[in-house]
Amino acid sequence: MIKGGAATLERMSKAVLDLVTGVALATFGFGTAAIAHPSPTAHEHPQNVPGPKVSGKIQWGIWIDDDGCMHWWADGGIEGYLLDRVNPKTGKPVCLKRNTCLVENTDQLFATDSHKLTPHGMRRLEDFFRNAGAFGYAIYGHTDSRASDEYNMRLSERRARSAADVARAMGAMVDREIGFGERQPIASNATAAGMQKNRRVEVVCYRW
Repeated sequence: MIKGGAATLERMSKAVLDLVTGVALATFGFGTAAIAHPSPTAHEHPQNVPGPKVSGKIQWGIWIDDDGCMHWWADGGIEGYLLDRVNPKTGKPVCLKRNTCLVENTDQLFATDSHKLTPHGMRRLEDFFRNAGAFGYAIYGHTDSRASDEYNMRLSERRARSAADVARAMGAMVDREIGFGERQPIASNATAAGMQKNRRVEVVCYRW
């Protein structure tokens, strides 16, 4: 859910209108804004030659940078813009507090070489997302180095998606889900104990 004061939305709407010169903002819905050119008047076109109906969509949302600060973005397909999201009362940037709130060994969540959660893994994640109480989450999958880099990337991506699906099913907002494969180890892959530490799912919590 996007939270912002009326002043913030007014700034965003003005920026969108400035971006799309000569186009009227018809509606501003969830995720997209539908726009349309006004119909031509009678003197602009002969009555027997109807003018073209032109319409399009502006994609928009919130982007969170590495510091946790939020920015409005919009893209009309030709040109886009980025605008800091600020508190309308203080004028200060709206930033989130982020911390790694869960590191779970994937052996406890998934069967070997699988992205399907075990019953125990499903219950573990459901309990976590039910009680974590964060505004939103980022979920990252990691593997050890036993298979190829390409295989490990795909497996970690699927595992991150499986964990994110549980979060969404519990009503949580997932900002991103990324698989890193074997590329971000936290221990040596030369030992069984090190490889076990590297096989993990990490969850980052966003809080105000």
